[in-house]
Amino acid sequence: MSKGSEAMERLLGVMRKLRAPDGCPWDIKQTHESLKSDLIEEAYEVIDAIESGNSSELEEELGDLLLQVVFHAQISAEAGEFEFDQVADGISDKLIRRHPHVFGEVNVADADEVLQNWDAIKKTEKQGEGEAPKSIVAGIPKHLPALQKAHQVQKRAARAGFDWDNIDDVFAKLHEEIDEVKEAISRNHAEDIRDEIGDLLFSVVNVSRYLGHNPEELLNHNIKKFVSRFQYVEDQVHASGKGFSAFTLEELDRFWDQAKLNNL
Repeated sequence: MSKGSEAMERLLGVMRKLRAPDGCPWDIKQTHESLKSDLIEEAYEVIDAIESGNSSELEEELGDLLLQVVFHAQISAEAGEFEFDQVADGISDKLIRRHPHVFGEVNVADADEVLQNWDAIKKTEKQGEGEAPKSIVAGIPKHLPALQKAHQVQKRAARAGFDWDNIDDVFAKLHEEIDEVKEAISRNHAEDIRDEIGDLLFSVVNVSRYLGHNPEELLNHNIKKFVSRFQYVEDQVHASGKGFSAFTLEELDRFWDQAKLNNL
């Protein structure tokens, strides 16, 4: 048995012990439903670790995320549904089927063609299982953050050929949506304003997606930048011994500009 296999068997054994009748009361009472938020939290902590560039932190967080997979698999095993081995074999089989350019004789030109083949193979598999053809944009997790969900919807539509020819067309649509927001505001119609702002946000995501960026990552980056600069402004205000109300917006903007000069 390889070292990796031994480590995996050890983890599975630990989880079985934790869920055994004489195991941990907290672990025993957990269900798929009760662990949902933990799974999401652990996934985000992995992302934080990746962004930190700290490999030790990433190692730990990947372990926490793997624990969630093992936990859910053990719960299902106890219910007689499936075991971890079936989960691992299932994803291995899927990867082999959907990478015929690696495990078969298919040739691909680039990563885009890999994705097109993936979608085509996936569609064939579902039809083979007797499922009715589904929409290209169906099956995206409903609990994804809205920006990420919009990004995924647009990516799938684009892979099907439903996309703008060039960036100028994308910007034209963006400016059109801005004008429609302004028009809705001029009419002072609350429902139209909400709809048009939603269309505008969707168009901004499309600009990001068209240029090869993930809007969720971009917005998170800019939120961090804003927080850092705003905290600098706060520090300057506090250092003055006065409150925010003692400063004009122009004076606060000067602090903001200083933060930018300091690469915050």
